[in-house]
Amino acid sequence: MNYIIFGGSGFIGTHLIHLLKKTHPKDQIYDLDIVMPGEEGVVPGIVEKNEGVIYERIDVRKPITFEIETTENDVVFNLAAVHRTPGHKDIEYFETNIRGAENVTEWCEKHGIKKILFTSSIAPYGAAEELKKETTLPTPNTPYGISKLVAEKIHFGWAGKNDAQLIIVRPGIVYGKGEHGNMTRLYAGIKKRYFFYTRKDTIKACIYVKELVHFFMWALENNKDGVWNCTFEPAYNIEQICEAMKKATGMKRVIPTVPGKLLLVVASIVGPLGGKAVGIHPARVKKLMISTNINGDKLKNSGYKFHWTLEESFKDWFKDCNKKYLK
Repeated sequence: MNYIIFGGSGFIGTHLIHLLKKTHPKDQIYDLDIVMPGEEGVVPGIVEKNEGVIYERIDVRKPITFEIETTENDVVFNLAAVHRTPGHKDIEYFETNIRGAENVTEWCEKHGIKKILFTSSIAPYGAAEELKKETTLPTPNTPYGISKLVAEKIHFGWAGKNDAQLIIVRPGIVYGKGEHGNMTRLYAGIKKRYFFYTRKDTIKACIYVKELVHFFMWALENNKDGVWNCTFEPAYNIEQICEAMKKATGMKRVIPTVPGKLLLVVASIVGPLGGKAVGIHPARVKKLMISTNINGDKLKNSGYKFHWTLEESFKDWFKDCNKKYLK
């Protein structure tokens, strides 16, 4: 059996490969990505390829000509995406996320693949305080969110046409070793005392990367087709996340509260002078002020059993980093 991962050299893909090698050692794993482990733009600290994994350089923006012998039992994970915001031109989200969805599904149809797990995002819901369920009408308000919603529709079209299994995952903030994103910046900001609350009740739906890839496999093995919000339920607010992070890493810090408008002014001044490197950027400050209020009831009531609590996940991540830091 083949596990074919488009975008497998990234953060989530790296953890998925580690899990597959552990749980399905006799199956063949393919990492099809535009970059390879150890190259610029992929997971920092991961410099070597996994033994037994077949790596092939593929650009999903172009028609995919890669050839292998496949069966309808093989699984494709479509993780390939341009996702970090801010950080890319608008056109880049559409080129990779929409054309990529078209090219991956076309390749799957050509090769008789009947199972795809696609990692979408909560971005199609749009930025707003209201609670979002899987049944909530998507109202994306960013190029990234729009591109991901269109990509979902492309995958649904493939599934309907081919009577195939499709699982679409909309994760909250995904964190863990190699993330180097929101949670990594949060930890660094607390530790170095440049993180401030703008409000303590901002909800930040999130999920540990190891938990996410465990869910991938559970959903496939249990035929859990459809759209899934992937987050703790209930979702945690920023104060709860900070306190769990401090406790898990033994960090003693008091986090002050600063008015959001003042922090935005500071970010607009500091950002162009190098503030982006530490996350002091107006766009990131705005994101911090708006809840990602994602409902995880469907996952909670599905029968899937979480392996880690919030604090346990931070402890596990801290352990993976030799108890020196979170990154």
